[in-house]
Amino acid sequence: MSKENQINEEIRDKEVRVIDSDGTQVGIVSLNEALDLAAERKLDLVKIAPKAKPPVCKILDYGKYRYELQKKEKEARKKQKTMQVKEIRLSTFIEEHDVEVKAKNAAKFLKAGDKVKVSLRFRGRERDYTSKGMDVMKRFAEVVAETGEIEKKPSFEGRSLIMILAPKTDKK
Repeated sequence: MSKENQINEEIRDKEVRVIDSDGTQVGIVSLNEALDLAAERKLDLVKIAPKAKPPVCKILDYGKYRYELQKKEKEARKKQKTMQVKEIRLSTFIEEHDVEVKAKNAAKFLKAGDKVKVSLRFRGRERDYTSKGMDVMKRFAEVVAETGEIEKKPSFEGRSLIMILAPKTDKK
């Protein structure tokens, strides 16, 4: 079980640079002196920079320190946006209206900030009409052009033609 920080008796260095609870530097002292200083203030000695020469330790309330770190991490997680990849399937001989309906759904996904994977699967003898499949993909990309841009051009992956669309970025 390894912790991110060593505290109090877990610290094994002979000498450490100590920073007081109010942020002032005490200086380089022996580990026993540093532990005594922390005990005097009823706080913990926490190693915050283990790779420094000598290691830097700070006198603070470890429980409060961990709580503050967890709060910062939670806040950072809250701000980040997760991007999902939504999939839309087309067919080789799809009607114009159906393309528009699926493009409208794709535009909705793109406006929400998600990527869209457009796949067109060739079944049986449809493999003879790969150019028709490319035309369907191009038409789909044209319909969605105002909300999304092609991130990965249509390419074959096995029996399927795959294209990835990303939300349009405003470059001004």
